[in-house]
Amino acid sequence: MKIIPLTSTINIRKTVTAAVFNVFALAFVYLIPTFSHLLSLPIYLIEPMRLMLIIAIVHTHRYNAYALAATLPLVSFAIAAHPIFVKSILISIELLFMVWLYYRLAERYNNFLSIFISIWASKTLYYGLKYLAVIILIPKEPLIGTPMYLQIITSIVFSAYLFGVLNLKNNKG
Repeated sequence: MKIIPLTSTINIRKTVTAAVFNVFALAFVYLIPTFSHLLSLPIYLIEPMRLMLIIAIVHTHRYNAYALAATLPLVSFAIAAHPIFVKSILISIELLFMVWLYYRLAERYNNFLSIFISIWASKTLYYGLKYLAVIILIPKEPLIGTPMYLQIITSIVFSAYLFGVLNLKNNKG
């Protein structure tokens, strides 16, 4: 009888958890346009891709967060044609930068501050790149589609969630 080392079991569990989460995240993001249309609610205003990414950071591992950041907008475009291709590329860049910056800042600062700064630094990058895209490629696209007060609220909620859950996990040992 072969004994499987505990580390292998943990790695398998992390891999399975990440895979299940990715299926859920992708389905959620793909179905947002459908739910928005069916419910006549602008669900996209809660930043569902960022929400799934925050949840991935908290409940899976950093490589999974990077993979989702890179692919969620592009796969959403491929399946639902939303957002448009140029914005999908810009959102992927924004989300990748957010994940990268979060992990860099989290080495030095508390999780709330790290993710909040990462969200707003990545938004700044996104709006800078989008400004260029609006000038050059997509002139009829508004620069800011989601009201700033909603972006501030979601940033605070997402940051508080990440901070709270990670602190609970760290305190449990």
